[in-house]
Amino acid sequence: MARNTQVAADHNAPPVTQILAQHVATHPGFLAGGWSAAVDHEAYRTFMNWLGCAVGAAQHEAADAALAAVNMLQPAAQASVLGRSEKVDMASAALINGITSHTFDFDDTHLKTIIHPAGPVASAVLALAEHTGASGRELIDALVLGIDVSCRVGNAMYPEHYDRGWHITGSTGTLGAAAACARLLKLDVQKTAMALGIAASQPVGMREQFGTMTKPFHPGGAARAGLMSALLASQGYTASPKALEAPRGMMQTVSTKNDWNEITGELGQRFEISFNSYKPFACGIVIHPSIDACAQLRAQGVTPDQIASIELKVHSLVLELTGKKEPQDGLQAKFSVYHGCAAGLTFGRAAEDEFSDEIVNRPDMVALRRKVVATVDDSIDEASADVTAVLSDGRRVHVFVEHAIGSLQNPMTDAMLEAKFSGMSDAVIGAAKTAQLIRACWAVGTATDVRTLTALARP
Repeated sequence: MARNTQVAADHNAPPVTQILAQHVATHPGFLAGGWSAAVDHEAYRTFMNWLGCAVGAAQHEAADAALAAVNMLQPAAQASVLGRSEKVDMASAALINGITSHTFDFDDTHLKTIIHPAGPVASAVLALAEHTGASGRELIDALVLGIDVSCRVGNAMYPEHYDRGWHITGSTGTLGAAAACARLLKLDVQKTAMALGIAASQPVGMREQFGTMTKPFHPGGAARAGLMSALLASQGYTASPKALEAPRGMMQTVSTKNDWNEITGELGQRFEISFNSYKPFACGIVIHPSIDACAQLRAQGVTPDQIASIELKVHSLVLELTGKKEPQDGLQAKFSVYHGCAAGLTFGRAAEDEFSDEIVNRPDMVALRRKVVATVDDSIDEASADVTAVLSDGRRVHVFVEHAIGSLQNPMTDAMLEAKFSGMSDAVIGAAKTAQLIRACWAVGTATDVRTLTALARP
């Protein structure tokens, strides 16, 4: 049967594959005045937050399973598995470190697109940098530019691409990882374009996998694919020079929205890493305002035993993403606004411990989250929450959170990020080595060889 191949497409898209390749390959970098000290400091914050998340989840069963699978390939010892004694080939290190950095759902978030940019990009570029003995300055420059690529492409496609079911961290992260590795390898514009082109055929991840081990596979898979794309391009492997923007290229295939100006606008002047944010709570970002509100209720003296019900009003996206009423384990609870409210009120926090299987299934937590009555109110921003505690004596205590802690408007301080890092890392590599590793993160731009840092990230 004849098929209709006339699918609507933009045949006049700008050459964004080449434009991004030029940006990545020829940008002067920080030391030559390529971006401000504020942008550079955000890169350090991004890198440290990512590293702490990766080390913190190093002993998780997802890491055990991934490492066991990788070892079946008998990999060469090229790069570190962060938080563990093992070394594997650099592609496998990118995969596993990408997985662990996202396992706790505690990593960074580019709020405009809900991309977790460091997972794919930092995992790929650190593995490559460790193998090649690159400097810390080269690493940070590559991180800034790689994140710029992934988030600009995300800006162009969001929200239609995400709404269709793609996990945007994986799909755009492949491009960011390829760009960062191409930069680290010092590929010219043509080979950088080929790296992006190869990566464009490997978008990773569907939202159906949220709440399973396969969700953190997405940034890991993107990191590995992006690294391999750059390595292939470095050896002369070719791809379409219009792989992103062509009518049947990646972007027009996976999204009905493509705002090319989001890629080209202020390119080289505005850096998307400037808009990165960091999670104080180890779960989906849209739960954070509800947790913050319930923690504020607790700070006002409201206790779980007083609760008759908790009236929660949120944007419809919150319940779409995190509406699991009866999570059975920690992974599922990370997508339960009901558990988030219970954790905030019970503990005043929601770090990884509050998402353990034991806590999730504790009878008092089950009973409390069943008292949460969530309703949709799309007049409330998706980054806000309206919470009223109805007490057994009839009193009502109300909290409205417009911007949760960790948002761009209410950011975590450097000291908060250090405390978060220690909370994840101390139990894995020890408090003394954690303290050294934090200092090394802040000084990574002066390191002549990143292997001095990766050595500290192992037990």
